[in-house]
Amino acid sequence: MILRALSLSSKRTTGQYLQGFQRLSRSFSCSTPNTPEDEEPFPLTDNYGLYSVILPEEPFVFGVSHIKPRAVPEHIARPSYARINRSLREDVQNNAEDADGRFPLGGEAEQKLRSVASLAKDVREYAGTLVKVGTTTNAIDAAVHEYIISRGAYPSPLLYNGFPKSCCTSINNIITHGIPDDRSLEDGDIINVDVTVYLNGYHGDTSNTWLIGDVDLPGRLLCDITNKALEAGIAVCGPGQPFKNIGRAIHALIEPQYHGMDFCVSPAFSGHGIGSVFHRKPWILHHLNEEPGVMLPGHCFTIEPAIIQGTHPTSWVFPDGWTASTEDCARSAQAEHMVLITETGAEVLTR
Repeated sequence: MILRALSLSSKRTTGQYLQGFQRLSRSFSCSTPNTPEDEEPFPLTDNYGLYSVILPEEPFVFGVSHIKPRAVPEHIARPSYARINRSLREDVQNNAEDADGRFPLGGEAEQKLRSVASLAKDVREYAGTLVKVGTTTNAIDAAVHEYIISRGAYPSPLLYNGFPKSCCTSINNIITHGIPDDRSLEDGDIINVDVTVYLNGYHGDTSNTWLIGDVDLPGRLLCDITNKALEAGIAVCGPGQPFKNIGRAIHALIEPQYHGMDFCVSPAFSGHGIGSVFHRKPWILHHLNEEPGVMLPGHCFTIEPAIIQGTHPTSWVFPDGWTASTEDCARSAQAEHMVLITETGAEVLTR
């Protein structure tokens, strides 16, 4: 799906786009009931700042079958979901995590996990050098793809449930799973680049949201509180700690106004256990919840809160089946780290 944004010369405050956007989002959203045409579900506020709004290209193209995936050399081992040809290499880990998602600490599994997490961090930092005014997200994806395969690793998003690119690029009102395309980054954009790599049978996953050029104050505050939300979640991790404390810590941070502005967290996207499998339990909820379970030594999972401007965390998915946007055009930012629970505490592997 080729996304488009309203051009810089056509920028408006969010309230000016909201009515048409609500009609568009109702056409595709299955998460909220239909709203009568004369009743708007969101107030027409102008306090989100000045930025380009990302909408799906028209005419709509459903799915991603028209997007050609990038090639990966045959000598690079890939996860099972990416083995189109049975002759391609796959690393099978017999000493990986157990049914509860825990790794044996102190052995080969932990070493491989740390190694792939370190590579993921390097890829994330490399992606950060690419995000500049005028650069397309397709160009970012191409460069990230080459960087990963040059290190003998596989870009985990590629072909995962059919995803057609090697990383996710989510701009402004896109919460997550943005598909790289030919739109050039604009002065004032914010962009999250989410990278995952597969090496020696294990996945490493991390992301960050960057400011492009001169971002307005609301956008800068959004990115700032997003990073603080991630750190708040990390701070409550350790052996014996309930997983639900992560959501409580994030809620406690964002519930009060931050520099006079409201923020909320998306409940639609969770963190997840990670290792020889891309996504698995334990599932990490970033909002208030009463889910059972405690962290134990050997658990490795991501914390990746998506923080949204305002008080409406609802989202809808573009016709491409992947790109998730806020329903009211508010901007969203996300940051992500991998956390390993040890015998004595918690260690961030992608720091």
